[in-house]
Amino acid sequence: MLHSKLSIGERYDQWHKINDGKAKIIIGARSAIFAPVKDLGIVIIDEEHDSSYKSEMAPRYDAKEVARYMCKVANVPLVLGSATPDIDTYYKAKKEEIMLLELNKRANEAQLPDIEIIDLREELAQGNKSMISTRLYTEIEKNLQNKKQTILYLNRRGFSTFVMCRNCGYTVKCKNCNINLTYHSNKNKLKCHYCGYEENIVTKCPECGSNQIRYFGTGTQKLEYEINKIFPKATTIRMDVDTVSKKNSHEQILEKFKNENIDILIGTQMVVKGHHFPKVTLVGVIAADGSLNIDDFRANERTFQILTQVAGRAGRGSEKGRVIIQTYNPDNFSIECAKKQDYNLFYDTEIVFRKQLKYPPFCDIILIGFTSNSEKEVMEAANKVHEYLKNRVINENIGIILYKALPSPIDKIKNKYRWRILIKCKFSDEIINLMNDTIEEYYSLKLKNTRITIDLNPNNMMSL
Repeated sequence: MLHSKLSIGERYDQWHKINDGKAKIIIGARSAIFAPVKDLGIVIIDEEHDSSYKSEMAPRYDAKEVARYMCKVANVPLVLGSATPDIDTYYKAKKEEIMLLELNKRANEAQLPDIEIIDLREELAQGNKSMISTRLYTEIEKNLQNKKQTILYLNRRGFSTFVMCRNCGYTVKCKNCNINLTYHSNKNKLKCHYCGYEENIVTKCPECGSNQIRYFGTGTQKLEYEINKIFPKATTIRMDVDTVSKKNSHEQILEKFKNENIDILIGTQMVVKGHHFPKVTLVGVIAADGSLNIDDFRANERTFQILTQVAGRAGRGSEKGRVIIQTYNPDNFSIECAKKQDYNLFYDTEIVFRKQLKYPPFCDIILIGFTSNSEKEVMEAANKVHEYLKNRVINENIGIILYKALPSPIDKIKNKYRWRILIKCKFSDEIINLMNDTIEEYYSLKLKNTRITIDLNPNNMMSL
């Protein structure tokens, strides 16, 4: 086994076991793709839709692309497995570039869970301002009485805050891209980081006229506090970044939940990953909008994947599962498709939007990022490189869509200012040469404090 939780000594032993040919099967996380296998026979990438297969930090690589190359060289099969495939992967399967194999039944012949959507706007109208809807409360209470287990999922990713009307569920979107605008407090503006559109902050909802404009988002710690207050006799355990920082803590939490009959597991995306808990009959999604309202063209895809995957944790034993999804956007097509657990319906709808807006798989996105501890220098670097690219595109008629240099969605991290340039194109040798020339141009500027990074099809559009 190869993963980051191994000590240096354990990693050394595992590496030599593989190198000496004593290990026939290597199981590991992203970096395991570089294991020193002598006689490769097959590579299997499970949950292939997961964004963690791509490293967004140096060294930057995509484990799926590395696997494709290795399998091509070794002439061995590559199997990509997922209940909710990446749109790009399924697009290639539909075009018969890769073979599509389908499993149409659940493991152990288990039935799919019943999924119910709760409109949080109606909850508010009825005076319920808590994180738990009346329906979810009733179902949790029923599970506690029947000695069954419950998973509560809250997608509290670090950058999921968005501006929304709590009265009607309206979210402020870019007029050009249909992407949620991000609030920038330093300029008190709402901005789109795809095309540069910006507008003043909204104080009154343009849809219903309400002044209930709020920042939406809460964390798993607050949820755990609320659950302990509402169900004081229930045993709870929480699984998020804060609770799995120590070695083996991830496995310990899962084992404790499974073996000690903990009533309620509260967690982030970690609880979505293919876990098998036969006693879990209820899954509650506290706020489906957390992944829906992010500044990324993949927001609908991420939402459908997460909701379908988390629903799959319910009813894996003999008893049929129930799933309750709480949302302010019950009519969103990704949520409706997740309720039906119909991937093909979701894909057919989403692929039309992607084609219209020229997003992958119909183009590639290149993100050129700049970081510096000098705000003036990073702005200068980004604008000069943009001017260079603009002149090259005009003079050489290069077929790309070039967007202007803008501050990154999170424009300051660890005291470093961040800017970026977005490019839409079809990746080719011509584009590779253009990027290499761009790097040369950047170094000719001789900027002391600024660093440049170039990422092809980044998984997280907010990471640079």
